[in-house]
Amino acid sequence: MNKVINTPKAPAAIGPYSQAILAGNTLYISGQVPLNPETKEMPEGITAQTEQVMKNIEAILTEAGFTFKDVVKSTCLLADMEYFKPMNEVYAKYYSSDCPARAAFAVKGLPLGALVEIETIAVK
Repeated sequence: MNKVINTPKAPAAIGPYSQAILAGNTLYISGQVPLNPETKEMPEGITAQTEQVMKNIEAILTEAGFTFKDVVKSTCLLADMEYFKPMNEVYAKYYSSDCPARAAFAVKGLPLGALVEIETIAVK
């Protein structure tokens, strides 16, 4: 049976979806944008936005009893590939060894005008 994972320490869903779904031993985290869950605001710049996204992912992982070491796949969406290097620098702070598989794409636009969105899958 699937379990909806929800925490106030990450932004609430802005549409008809859940922050995450735990299906067996696999956690599927919806794409996280850089909304601060307390202020409902986005920081400026790709570095600060990526940091906020990673904090949001961490809050959901923690709520579900997972850590970054359990992450097996990430999908990074960027408003422009010029953001790839600075996003990668922040991302590397959270995955320094045994990094998950990953894809990164530039897209035409992201929700709320975000510069980055990251979707995550973790397995225990």
